[in-house]
Amino acid sequence: MPLDPIFEERLRVHRKYLIDRALGSVRARLTALWPFGRPAGPAEVAEKAPPAATPAAETSPAGAGPALGPRARARAKHRKAALAWDRRELKTVGTRGPAVRTAEHRLEPDGVPPFRVRIYYPERSAQSDGATENVLPVPAVLGFFGGAFRIGGIDYPTTDAAYRRRALDAGVAIVAVDYALAPEHRFPVPVEQAYAALAWLFERAADVGVDASRIGVAGTSAGANIAAAVTLLNRDRGRHPLRLQLLEVPVVDLTGGRLDLSATRALGIPSLIALRELRSVASTYLPKRSDARDPLASPLRARSHEGLPPAVILTAEYDPLRGDGDAYGAALRKGGVEASVVRYQGVTHDTPIFTGVLPAARRWHDDVVTALRRLHA
Repeated sequence: MPLDPIFEERLRVHRKYLIDRALGSVRARLTALWPFGRPAGPAEVAEKAPPAATPAAETSPAGAGPALGPRARARAKHRKAALAWDRRELKTVGTRGPAVRTAEHRLEPDGVPPFRVRIYYPERSAQSDGATENVLPVPAVLGFFGGAFRIGGIDYPTTDAAYRRRALDAGVAIVAVDYALAPEHRFPVPVEQAYAALAWLFERAADVGVDASRIGVAGTSAGANIAAAVTLLNRDRGRHPLRLQLLEVPVVDLTGGRLDLSATRALGIPSLIALRELRSVASTYLPKRSDARDPLASPLRARSHEGLPPAVILTAEYDPLRGDGDAYGAALRKGGVEASVVRYQGVTHDTPIFTGVLPAARRWHDDVVTALRRLHA
């Protein structure tokens, strides 16, 4: 069906952004190949300048380590802009989350960087004090945010708001994992952190007010990739009794073999440009291209999907990842796993954010809540 009108202006801006990026990359490559050289611009002069010429504002304080390089500064700037954009999205098209009780924990497992988990409890609270005394055990879902493996976090306003609303409406605890981002921490670091969080949750379930017999995993986009990978690790390592995997607009094949580029062509985005953008996500996350064939990076490519928890998969019509969701649902059913795949018509990859203005987004929330309530059975 036609794209919902609410996305039209956003599509125009996004399409221009993708085309500008592609043209900038082509210009950079041609410049590098040009044999006669050209005068360096101000940015290039600054990048090639010796340390003594580096502006004082870009150096680190004494004892704080080396200053960020140009690429790290660019990433920091991009993430700052993404956080500001997310804050505006919540204000203009989203729905604020209710005040629920939360508790934060710092995990320091062996072999991976320390990270946080934040538990959103399904009860209203005037303030979040982290207390867990005298709480009846509740079902829980281990949640993984989206962001192409390189942006996002549990502190992003739309992510935090969604976890709050889902916890309260579904009556389950959301255990949100603040996994490390690429390229600073590439595959398999986030997956190993995610599995460590799962093992911790089962081990500490009684202490944190969670019913260990009613635990699932959930994720959005890149977070759905990690959630699906965790179910494979759990089957092959831990065999904890996972009851559900809820995957929203999942990417489950980083080789790109299941991308449905007809979705982006329908939006007027040339396939080459869309493919370039999607490949950049994989190249940021994976240390080498061959890692895309690893089942923990591309869960669809696992030899078997037997023994995995029941799945609910949500996809969007105007999202090239819809092919991943369809293929993964089929693979799970082939492996004897109960799996349903629902495609929302007329909407895009980031639909769940738009609960303040889009009926389809509110229905999406309701369907997520219904899936999570299965953990009460």
